[in-house]
Amino acid sequence: QRSADVFLGVPFNIASYAIFTYIIALQCNLNPGTLIYTGGDVHIYSNHIKGLLTQFEKTPRPEPCILIDKRVGTKKIEDIDISDFELVGYYPHPSVKLTMAV
Repeated sequence: QRSADVFLGVPFNIASYAIFTYIIALQCNLNPGTLIYTGGDVHIYSNHIKGLLTQFEKTPRPEPCILIDKRVGTKKIEDIDISDFELVGYYPHPSVKLTMAV
């Protein structure tokens, strides 16, 4: 990834890349392997530091998993929708509100 906002963007991007990689593997009748993420301009904006410190104080919870319906492998990409996915074991802490840095 060329540019990466560590706090607001990277977690979403990694999850999105992983799900998309899995979908493509299903479409190609392959087993997904390992997603290797590399960030180029990885940065933390100064107006996010307080939020990051708040996030660091939280005790991590068990990782959730996403169940993807195997029929995704036979659907047209444009026919895949949110009902093909189930998020299991997601117990988030209260959100940390931040503004986008421009």
